[in-house]
Amino acid sequence: MDIQEIKQRFGIIGNAHVLHRAIEIAVQVAPTDLSVLVTGESGSGKEFFPQIIHQFSARKHGKYIAVNCGAIPEGTIDSELFGHEKGAFTGALADRKGYFEVADNGTIFLDEIGELPLSTQVRLLRVLEAGEFIKVGSSNVLKTNVRVVAATNVDLPKAISENKFREDLYYRLNTVPIRIHPLRERKEDVVLLFRKFAQDFAEKYRMPSIRLDEGAREVLVNYSWPGNIRQLKNITEQISIIEQNRTISAETLQVYLPPIYNAGQLPAIYSKQEEQSFSSEREILYKVLFDMKRDMTDLKKLVLDMLKNGSDSVGLRSENAHLIHKLYQDESGSYTPADQPKPVITPIISTPIHENIQDTEEFVEESLSIEDKEIELIRKALEKHGGKRKYAAEELGISERTLYRKIKEYDI
Repeated sequence: MDIQEIKQRFGIIGNAHVLHRAIEIAVQVAPTDLSVLVTGESGSGKEFFPQIIHQFSARKHGKYIAVNCGAIPEGTIDSELFGHEKGAFTGALADRKGYFEVADNGTIFLDEIGELPLSTQVRLLRVLEAGEFIKVGSSNVLKTNVRVVAATNVDLPKAISENKFREDLYYRLNTVPIRIHPLRERKEDVVLLFRKFAQDFAEKYRMPSIRLDEGAREVLVNYSWPGNIRQLKNITEQISIIEQNRTISAETLQVYLPPIYNAGQLPAIYSKQEEQSFSSEREILYKVLFDMKRDMTDLKKLVLDMLKNGSDSVGLRSENAHLIHKLYQDESGSYTPADQPKPVITPIISTPIHENIQDTEEFVEESLSIEDKEIELIRKALEKHGGKRKYAAEELGISERTLYRKIKEYDI
């Protein structure tokens, strides 16, 4: 079967050389039992290649199971993949077969393999090396003969350096690598895909197909497509439904393209500090605490400088005086109210002021425990969003699964 027949059979659109090469590798490796790792950006079409490998292998009459590892909660993924015994955990009312047992003599596709917890990675490595696994809550070793094809949009070598992915598992999965190039590197395929999607939506919604003029085709081809084929399909559907004029101009097309990604946009100015990444939420909290301490130190220095200047009969500015009212207590021991009118500051006389001012460190008592800060931030986020974990997780910059785990861990 040649490349064109394979593309027609699996609904693959495109004539780019890199796409044809990826299909050729999939067909060549299919008759073997080697593990395959498919890499590429989200929306680039990675899901077609495990199907090609399965259909052109001796296992084509066996089971083909696709598993999205990122969609399964961390607490249940071992049970989903390897099964469990009755009574293994709360809610395990009966024995259950896992995907590796069900897919025996077939193929299992592990999508988003980079999202697997480290404990599950150890179990998967044993399956790949020895064909053995143990159900959750059991001590019996079971055998399975499964072909594993994995896919990810994560930079696994970087994840290995950050201790988020096992190096031995990476090399075991990456026996045969297949890279799916992003749409911006397959410019000759963009117009073909647009036409195919436009025809499909015209038939689906029973309306004339949209078409692009010359200017619109140029914009379409030169766009960066960060969401790849998925984004192109989404935009084609929007235009098909909304636009009454079925000939699309460059100006009309630009309306549907996110401005931040337009090819003609000037590059944004950024600082190197913005490129800093954090390997864990704990590092983020460390940075927040460090920044708070640095700001407090700077503010104390400012106040002390003003006191020194005051001894030379130099007047304080009113906004600096407002900071003093926030930091220091009066003689009665209470803070100056925020809504109290700012006093008129007169030249500072060193002797009386020094008698009333206390060092802030003598009364600022703040816990620097990372755990306490995590609990405080999680509670504030949950209160802000009315207990909705999804929005609270987005506010905190962590996944919903991580938030759920921390809520259980801290008994919030």
